[in-house]
Amino acid sequence: MKSDQAIVPTSRAAEIKVIGSIWRRAVWMRLGALNGLFALAILLLSEQALPLSEHSGLLRQAAQIQFMHGMATLACATFMNIGAICARYAPGFFLSGIVLYCMPIYGEAIGIGGPVNLIKPAGLVAFVAGWLILAWSARDIDKT
Repeated sequence: MKSDQAIVPTSRAAEIKVIGSIWRRAVWMRLGALNGLFALAILLLSEQALPLSEHSGLLRQAAQIQFMHGMATLACATFMNIGAICARYAPGFFLSGIVLYCMPIYGEAIGIGGPVNLIKPAGLVAFVAGWLILAWSARDIDKT
């Protein structure tokens, strides 16, 4: 097998080859774990950062949403392991939602607001799309 290929095992005998793509399961899982760490740091700092105390509720909410979708990114690997191959598309939507929804909230808390907040609805759409993809992919689980 070439170094630019990855084999994604499934519960069935089939194998899917992803050729030349950096977006493999290991990358999604690493990004999901790092998002969990980043969200935890923001959650803890929202309690400690006195200049941001007026935004602590908003920061907590964004950090919780980020954490939830970081963990959902990790869950996609489990879905894929048990046969829900289409779950591989959901992490891109979850991570895009984090960037488009949570990052503007963090920016607002440190004083960078304005037009950046206009992209938050796109983040919500990305989150919804990710969850719908994950739900749809479950149709392939335990097919015999």
